[in-house]
Amino acid sequence: MFTGIIEEVGEVIKIEQRGENRRIVIAATTVAKELGIGQSVAVSGVCLTALDIQANSFSADLAPETWARTSFSHARTGALVNLELPMKADGRFGGHIVQGHVDGVGKLIGLERIANAGGEDSENWWLHIEIPSEVEKYTVFKGSISIEGISLTVAKLERKGSGAICTIAIIPHTVEVTNLGSLKPGDLVNLEADVIAKYVEKMIKGGSGQSSLTVEELVRQGF
Repeated sequence: MFTGIIEEVGEVIKIEQRGENRRIVIAATTVAKELGIGQSVAVSGVCLTALDIQANSFSADLAPETWARTSFSHARTGALVNLELPMKADGRFGGHIVQGHVDGVGKLIGLERIANAGGEDSENWWLHIEIPSEVEKYTVFKGSISIEGISLTVAKLERKGSGAICTIAIIPHTVEVTNLGSLKPGDLVNLEADVIAKYVEKMIKGGSGQSSLTVEELVRQGF
């Protein structure tokens, strides 16, 4: 489990085909030193298993499903990726519950400066992402969403065709310590919806493993 607080920005230095899988090699100075073979690491929001760990790099294998359902299918050598180690049992929740299970791929519309009251550009940014319907249905105003593994808060949500435009306010620190500044309009980004919303949906709709809670009880408890 992760929390969406990025620890390091790594760089893709190699992608090679290995049978039906692809192996990705990532340069990382801090995260690689703490990883062990077989341990989990979030790479731009995708939970992967660390392999072939070196002093300043590690590798991970991408199954065909992972390749097809994430932005890795458009990855290139030199691309920057967000890295996060799993949350420790005695750690703090700096962001929200992030599993590293990508729900869909969005498209970057733009990253624009926020105009301040005087009409001049401030140091903060608006991040605009086009998100598909399978993610939009779990996305709410002021709710949490993981974009490229970053825990972010929805500032605005506008319906558009079969999806929506999600807008998020970004502070300078977030741009500086993540890969957001390296992305260009049209680039694909990994999205993960808040898992709590998915559990609530299942409990309300019913099905295998459903909760005994009623809709009224869920509302009374704040869901």
